[in-house]
Amino acid sequence: MSDCLFCKILKGEISSAKVYEDEYVYAFNDISPVAPFHVIVIPKIHIGSTDEINGENSVYIAKVFEAVAKIAKTEGLEKGYRVVNNCGEEGGQTVGHIHFHLLARRNLQWPPG
Repeated sequence: MSDCLFCKILKGEISSAKVYEDEYVYAFNDISPVAPFHVIVIPKIHIGSTDEINGENSVYIAKVFEAVAKIAKTEGLEKGYRVVNNCGEEGGQTVGHIHFHLLARRNLQWPPG
């Protein structure tokens, strides 16, 4: 999508601090972190939200979680981490491209605020 913020990041039109990349997934540091380690992990195809996951694109979501495990190992997140996905306006989704927040290096309480 031409107006999608994360698609623009994938195309290199907007800069980002890359943490991880493979043929399916791109991960970068969040510009407004809520934890000492806060990375955004996105598929390299446009999927608007969790509501749009289907049999044709679900491999990208599996690859996102494979990437999360690799990032956690590389970054030494053995004490734990949280993966968050917001879906829709009331779910707190602010960018219309499915993405996952990987949060770590602080005590993450439940339920979140």
